[in-house]
Amino acid sequence: MKMKYFFPLITALLLPFFASAQESLNTSLVYHWSNTELPPSSFHLNTYNEIWGYAADNREYAIIGSTMGTHIFNITDPEIAQEDFFIPGAAQGSNIVHRDYDDYEGYLYIVCDEGPSSLQIVDLHELPSDVEVVYDSNSLFSRSHNIFIDKANAMMYVCGGNYQLDLYSLEDPLSPQLVVRCQNDIENWSSIIGYIHDIYVEDNIAYCNAGHGLYVVDFTDPLNPDFLGDLTGYPEAGYNHSGWLRPDGAYYALADETHGTRIKLIDVANIADMEIVSYMGTGIHPSSIAHNLIFTDNILHVSYYHDGYQVWDTTNPLSPERIAYFDTSTEVHTTNYRGAWGIYPFLPSGRILVSDMQEGLFVLEIDVANGISESEKNELQAYPSITNPGGRVYLDLQDQFQNTRAEIWSLSGALVSNQQLNNTSGSITHVDLPTDIEAGMYVLRIFANENSKATKIIVR
Repeated sequence: MKMKYFFPLITALLLPFFASAQESLNTSLVYHWSNTELPPSSFHLNTYNEIWGYAADNREYAIIGSTMGTHIFNITDPEIAQEDFFIPGAAQGSNIVHRDYDDYEGYLYIVCDEGPSSLQIVDLHELPSDVEVVYDSNSLFSRSHNIFIDKANAMMYVCGGNYQLDLYSLEDPLSPQLVVRCQNDIENWSSIIGYIHDIYVEDNIAYCNAGHGLYVVDFTDPLNPDFLGDLTGYPEAGYNHSGWLRPDGAYYALADETHGTRIKLIDVANIADMEIVSYMGTGIHPSSIAHNLIFTDNILHVSYYHDGYQVWDTTNPLSPERIAYFDTSTEVHTTNYRGAWGIYPFLPSGRILVSDMQEGLFVLEIDVANGISESEKNELQAYPSITNPGGRVYLDLQDQFQNTRAEIWSLSGALVSNQQLNNTSGSITHVDLPTDIEAGMYVLRIFANENSKATKIIVR
């Protein structure tokens, strides 16, 4: 299947406008796309919905949903980024509001929550030359609001739509098998928890955003799950919409989809007694409202509807700090649902993908706590610039510096390595990368003779 769409004129015209007109902090726009020929929905006037990302063979892709289907972009080089593939939805048109995505083993899973839709599975293995729809059927379900794949256990959680919550085994990625339908197979599920709007799962432990509250369930034995704890009736409670677990497992960020409510940071060390420890809000407007949120390290990325893309550093969980933002939306604040829908912060380059319901796809670069300063730019020669965990990066310091110190920082501001180089002879030395360093872009900083030099490296 190869369906190519090119809109270079649209992108070329809009990029300068957004680059100059939108408010931002520590964030810059590198690519923007929208298509005025696509119809908006009749419910929220949203042409676009969820965003997803994918990386393979040193290339990066942005995946965005619209009222008509799924659009795939090669954004490896943002200067020549373009829409390469379009996958028509089983249901299309102005009645479509929600699509959702996840990927597993080189396959993209697509669902929709309106119309006579279907589950679609797309083979991504032949990118960048081709993609293929290898499954398109409503035999398992026709509608779903959200999906989340617990990759460690090859389990897809299907939220809302036709059923409250289903679990499907992806042992065969092309043939999902129903494991449990909670409303039918688990006693008292509907009366205690019921409809699940969104979910986060880590090694069988599911954080269920159920509208009326947060419920944590252990699905290690899917037919006999353990109910570990719940959080209901909390301050500033609204429609319990979505959340994400911080990678250290200590805190869960929760967004209530209710105007004027703030994001809650929850201590989940004791799931039987969860506690809100802090709140995060933009303070931009009394009607501001968060939609979706994702953690990378201690950094919380949020699609904040009218307020656009917003970022908090939760290193101090009692006092999170807003460190970056980019206003994607041109909508006037009211009590409607418009603006930034979703974010994807997991690309190896560190670039951030944002979908705006009216404005389309944004590819952003964030440069926060430990970015490269103006005085450090273009001073450090490092090779190779793309390497692997446990790899070695060679440095040409151009001068002979002794007792040089090297630091490696993630773009989210986490120090991942600090080592003394002790280069006592010659200007060429090396830095060894940790074997457990995750894929992504990093800042490599050298301290010598009370000066610092820096460059960016990519771990794949």
